[in-house]
Parts: sequence; structure tokens; C-alpha cells
Amino acid sequence: MIQIGPSLLSADFSNLKAEVQDIERSGADFLHLDMMDGHFVPNLTFGVPLIAALRKHTNLTFDAHLMTECPEVYIDELAHAGVQYMTVHEEACPHLDRVLHKIKESGMKCGVALNPSTPVSSLECIASLVDLILIMSVNPGFGGQKFIPYAVDKIGDVTELLATVGNDKAVIEVDGGITADTIGPVTAAGATWIVAGSAVFGQPDRAEAIRALRGGILV
Repeated sequence: MIQIGPSLLSADFSNLKAEVQDIERSGADFLHLDMMDGHFVPNLTFGVPLIAALRKHTNLTFDAHLMTECPEVYIDELAHAGVQYMTVHEEACPHLDRVLHKIKESGMKCGVALNPSTPVSSLECIASLVDLILIMSVNPGFGGQKFIPYAVDKIGDVTELLATVGNDKAVIEVDGGITADTIGPVTAAGATWIVAGSAVFGQPDRAEAIRALRGGILV
């Protein structure tokens, strides 16, 4: 089943409690949390205290995407804050296997994200371990970018890789430039978790925006 997760990065930061509750009422399946440190990517967003504060106001699954250097330092804090999925970048983790095991030991599910130019083959050794693989369909660091078409091929490569290693439980997620027009090809290629920022939070009627996304799904 296709899951839709609005990205908090595109919400009104002056009114986050109401924003999150609005997208939950509107039919969102999870909340995507983009933590950026100003080093791994140029932008700086929010940290664990904000995530912990929002946890009190919603039952949505929290999907934390760390665009940070040394993401392992946040593992215990994010687990304590009530995050269910923690995704780190392959490019930021020289000891990726160790980091993924630590995430699992904390009680969270572990994910790996790939920048647009990073090949899927870099995940061959840990593909059986992961609970989620995130394909970035824009270059990370800023919202509102245009979808990179070759991300569709990478999603297909991930689908094949997971089948090869016998991992039939891992989620394939895609993030960046997702609209009612681009959601079809990525779901047809095998993505099942769809991150949408301005396509949901940027719309006056979030329920209608989520319905429009679901209307573009191809499986």
C-alpha cells in the first residue's frame, strides 16, 4: 500500500502543532522530518527537541531523515523522542553497517538515503539489513526543487537489489519534487513511501492535495 508522508520542512514553522494535526486529519500516513546540520547540506533546520515536542500532538509515524554529519550521535535522543524510522545518508557514514545496527538496537527501524549521484550498488552489502531505502529525487538541502527523472531508474534498481537479497520487508521511499504528475512513475517503479513537501503543506486544502497525489499513483 502506498503511504504519503508530508515533509515538515514545507510547513508553517510559526504554527507547527496545528500544521501537523491538520495533515493527520487530512489523511497523511506519516510525517517526514528533515534534520539538516548546515554542514552535510547548506541548510539548517531543526533538532531533536522540536521533534520531541511534536510527538505529544500526533499519532503519525515519525520518519526522521538525517542530512547531517555524524548522524549516529542522534540515535539515542531520536529513539527517546518517539521516532520510529531513522534514515542516514550513505555518503555521511563511513561505518554504515555499525550505524545501522545501532539504530536497530535503539528500537527504531533503520534506513539509508542516497543522493542523486550515488549509485544503488553502494548498498549491496547492507541491503539485507535495512528497513528502508530512500532515493533522493532532488539534491538534498532545500525544498521546492524539481524532480530528477533518473531517480525512477534508481528506484527500479533498488527493487531488484532487495529482491536479490531476499529483503521483502524493506520500504522504498522517494523524496523530492513529488507531485500528482511525478508520483505515477515512482510508484510504478516500486516506491511505496512517498514524501511530499510543498505538494501538501503548500496547498490550502491538505486533504484535497493528498487525494490528488493518490489519484496519480500507478502500481
